[in-house]
Amino acid sequence: MKNIRPCFWSILQALALLPTMALKDSQMTTKRFSEEPEFERPIGNHTFFLGREAVLGCAVTNLAKHKVGWLRAEDQTVLTMHDRAVLGERYSVSLDAPRTWQLRIRPLRAEDRGCYMCQINTQPNMLMQTGCIDVYVPPDIVSDDTSADVAAQESDNATLTCRATGHPPPKITWRREDHEPILLKKMPQLREFEKVESYVGSSLPLWRVDRRQMGAFLCIASNDVPPAVSKRVILNVNFAPTVKVPNQLLGAPLGTDVKLKCYVEAYPNTINYWIKNRGEMLLDGPKYAIREEKTSYKVSMWLTIRQFSASDIGTYNCVSTNSLGKSEGTLRLYEIKLTSYSEDFTNQISVAGGLTEAAKGQTANLLSSRKLLCFVLCYLSVTMLT
Repeated sequence: MKNIRPCFWSILQALALLPTMALKDSQMTTKRFSEEPEFERPIGNHTFFLGREAVLGCAVTNLAKHKVGWLRAEDQTVLTMHDRAVLGERYSVSLDAPRTWQLRIRPLRAEDRGCYMCQINTQPNMLMQTGCIDVYVPPDIVSDDTSADVAAQESDNATLTCRATGHPPPKITWRREDHEPILLKKMPQLREFEKVESYVGSSLPLWRVDRRQMGAFLCIASNDVPPAVSKRVILNVNFAPTVKVPNQLLGAPLGTDVKLKCYVEAYPNTINYWIKNRGEMLLDGPKYAIREEKTSYKVSMWLTIRQFSASDIGTYNCVSTNSLGKSEGTLRLYEIKLTSYSEDFTNQISVAGGLTEAAKGQTANLLSSRKLLCFVLCYLSVTMLT
């Protein structure tokens, strides 16, 4: 009986100490687990611009004696190991206090687009998490896949093309360099044009081209990554000359200067000249002043005959020719005879609509007087008859 009592008390004391021992074991286990490294937050996905610096942050707690490394996720290439770079000068690592390991890539290239892994060398299994970067690339026009200057015969079809690279994929916009609207046909068989300020698309189709569509076009590539880029594409429409004469019959008093005019439309460039009475080619000099003014495919031709005389009466032709054909306009010049009481016509006159008009106002007054006299005579005749 005496031996049983001490044993009993020993068992009771052991049972009383069990909770305390269990608590200590639990605290030691919790402490052991809490000392294991862990990631504080995700790396995330980020966007950077070509040529700039990309920075990815890996926040780690309880790192202790463990090491942090950065790898390229695609091929498991080691980029950095703890505080030193392993692969090339473009990669570096820095510790952003207190516990963020930053992978830096500079300058950024398009091929750097992808995912990167932050890894901790824990045992038996290593801890890892992944973050991705997207590299935005400004647009660049591909010259080999973009139209050079385009030439087409009038009424043929033509297409202007433009290709560009970049990320995100660029948008291609067409505009006219002179800020005029673009003339487009929705269907090849239509005659009417639709005017648009711009056209979006890598190809600009032009059905049955017209001379009015000729000019310089700008292919503009943009993807919200500055800068946008552009290329100039010239559309030339080839056609034979056409000549228009505003006044085909002209009259002028002797001794005045007379100006003849023709309008020419043609492309490619033309050779233009004046001939008299179907034979003599006129040259710029004391007797004749010859002038041209060119705008795009339009040319204005002027011939000024100084001191108009009887020998200048006759037929004049403005002739225009290019590699596609020849055209001409005809003007007939005659004398306007003035009465002896006419005013002095020594000043230059201008010709319009087949009639001449003195540089001063005397001739207009003379014609008004004649009309008034005619009116009075007619009125008197009617009064006498009644």
